[in-house]
Amino acid sequence: MRRGPRRPTRQEKEEIRVNRRIRVPRVLVIDEDGNKLGEFMTRDAIQLAEDRGLDLIEVAPQARPPVCKIGDFGQLKYERKKKATQARKNQVQVQLKEIKVRPKTDDHDMGVKVRHTRRFLEEGNKVKITVRFRGRELAHRNIGAEQCLRIAEACQDLGTIESQPRMDGRQMFMVLAPIKRD
Repeated sequence: MRRGPRRPTRQEKEEIRVNRRIRVPRVLVIDEDGNKLGEFMTRDAIQLAEDRGLDLIEVAPQARPPVCKIGDFGQLKYERKKKATQARKNQVQVQLKEIKVRPKTDDHDMGVKVRHTRRFLEEGNKVKITVRFRGRELAHRNIGAEQCLRIAEACQDLGTIESQPRMDGRQMFMVLAPIKRD
């Protein structure tokens, strides 16, 4: 039984082919300064790179013929690793902070909760406001919704309501998201 050509795995696709790993018969070669040298047989291109003390690196395997660049593979790996580390460092992780209140939470305590909520939104975090109901308080869900909306109104310059107040068992939830700044 005859099989077709073997499909490369995902890791093989992402891996950069260098020197002898390049298996196509002809390649388009670019030198270390970025000048196009032309189309070469692969073994001649590898020999040219070795004569210069560098590697032949495949940069565009999908092109016809594939494009290869003469350069230092170790330096390329180092620069890519450094760039990936920098990208991770610049990434902003949005956390979900939680503020818990009760339907009977007093005005002063609500002021404290509002200040915390404002601080979390300024830091760029989402805020989940939770209203916990106990006993007969469950009959007055409107008071819980008012508490949520009161906090949202006090923070409307810093955040917007991402999800309206909704019940889940004996608790009511609402999520505030920070306003994107340019």
